[in-house]
Amino acid sequence: MRKLPELKRRFSATLYEDLREMIADSAKKYADNVAFIIKHKGKRGEEPTYEKITFHQFREDINNLGTALMKRGMIGQRVAVISKNRYEWMVAFYAVLSGNGMVVPLDKGLPYEEFESCMERSRAKVLIYGDDMKDMVETLKKSGKGSCETYICMDELGDELNMKALIEEGKADPEEKEVFLNTPVDGDAIEILLFTSGTTSMSKAVMLSQKNITNNLYSLQLTEDIRPTDTNMAFLPYHHTFGSVGQALMIACGVATAYCDGLKYLQRNIVEYKVSVFFCVPLLIEGIYKKILQTVKKQGKEKTIAFGIKLTKFLLKFGIDVRRKVFKQVLDNLGGELRMVITGAAAIDPEAIEGFNNLGIVAVQGFGMTEASPVISAESAWEQKTGSCGRAMPNVEVAIDQPDENGVGEIIARGPNVMYGYYENEEATAETLVDGWLHTGDLGYIDNDGFIFICGRKKNVVVLKNGKNVYPEEIEQLISNLPYVEENFVFGLPRNEEDERDLVMCAKVVYNPEYMKAECGLDNKKEEDLAKIEALIKADMDKISEAMPIYKQIVRTYVTDEPMIKTTTNKVKRFEEIKKLQK
Repeated sequence: MRKLPELKRRFSATLYEDLREMIADSAKKYADNVAFIIKHKGKRGEEPTYEKITFHQFREDINNLGTALMKRGMIGQRVAVISKNRYEWMVAFYAVLSGNGMVVPLDKGLPYEEFESCMERSRAKVLIYGDDMKDMVETLKKSGKGSCETYICMDELGDELNMKALIEEGKADPEEKEVFLNTPVDGDAIEILLFTSGTTSMSKAVMLSQKNITNNLYSLQLTEDIRPTDTNMAFLPYHHTFGSVGQALMIACGVATAYCDGLKYLQRNIVEYKVSVFFCVPLLIEGIYKKILQTVKKQGKEKTIAFGIKLTKFLLKFGIDVRRKVFKQVLDNLGGELRMVITGAAAIDPEAIEGFNNLGIVAVQGFGMTEASPVISAESAWEQKTGSCGRAMPNVEVAIDQPDENGVGEIIARGPNVMYGYYENEEATAETLVDGWLHTGDLGYIDNDGFIFICGRKKNVVVLKNGKNVYPEEIEQLISNLPYVEENFVFGLPRNEEDERDLVMCAKVVYNPEYMKAECGLDNKKEEDLAKIEALIKADMDKISEAMPIYKQIVRTYVTDEPMIKTTTNKVKRFEEIKKLQK
């Protein structure tokens, strides 16, 4: 494997032995800084109030809860946690890990059957849950299935054992608390069990240690410009490593965290809390950028913005950065403080990344997976290349397995952030971990500067009869540029029933009916307009196809306004969608 250029590091970082050490360090460095902002909605007609929790208080709540759990014999147990993102989720997560328990973060969006399956498979003895999950929890209790013996509600819910009471219980026993604080933590032990959200098969449980996480935190701190003066919006779900490790990075860097009221309130909340740094998925970034473009168009300021971009780019050549002054009006619509967005978990349209950077908001993307705790590579504000997902993290090696004549092959990685394996699944572990290398299932290449470019998922590649490989994700990015497209996916289907190997490229496009009505005067509830919408979309697809080789061109287009079948992390279940179209 060739030696790649070293990435310039601009920041200092601490490699923690475990997460309890990280929490203690942040509580010492940023004791009185705001760690979490909790909104309490007022009664009808009343303004909400905001509770601000310091880093010192955060650590105290963790230790008090951990003390109570230890007194009740729950330390060292397997503890599942399920709820929407909230402060109590974080307290529960770190309290369990601070006492050498195994934490099992569960997805609140799971159907009941999958929730029950995860509880059974993980053999969790304790379940800590939010009141938003009470119906599923009650069903689980009545079923008698699984190993759960104790249920703890994050809220005061009837006679149910709750976190607030347990925190007070731990606080009232300083001697027991001292015992808890002196309980040794083994950073190398498997203490995190994370269920993946597979798009084609039953979820696998990834086994991670605290050192897997702290090594990834160390790399992220060296790479990204995160400041104690920042405010973060915790939008990505905590049960997902990108969400929980992103939050851990905020804690390690002394950043304040606020919570979103829901997807439709996202932009309003960004303004409300004056969010400055934001971890999110590409769909959100692309959605926000499309809204910015639509607003600029409605205001008739397209030429003004274009000139501003041209001017600021010219000045940047001389080290003069006036982007945030020139585009102040646009930035004020996002709270005026947003300075950095970090995206991952899927491919993003390079136009959206470039668009944010043009406005003075640093937009970077990374690449990773749960099995890598999660980040494998990432861009930084100073190291970017259009279309890439950055370079390997400081303590991670990345290589291309079995590259073709174009250098494209499976991306593999190894480092201290890589998982121990899949829980009770030796076959899947052996397929994914080979000679110490994590096989990601993603196809890509590495350029001479060490930047990693992803072509698509290995399992999604369409192999045509002539031997050509088509990476659907490349075409999907082009389709997503159309202003009315909500989501899309590209796939191969047989040209006819006579030869299943003779595949042609197809696309399913989900359009925004409000856009069609407002911008094109077409109402999809009217049959004659519906035909016009389909014709418009197919005409645009033909234009996209014209710029591509014949074998990549879209032959069939399926048009709908109904959302696609997705995992709880918003990834399209491609094979289920194809089955639905073939019925």
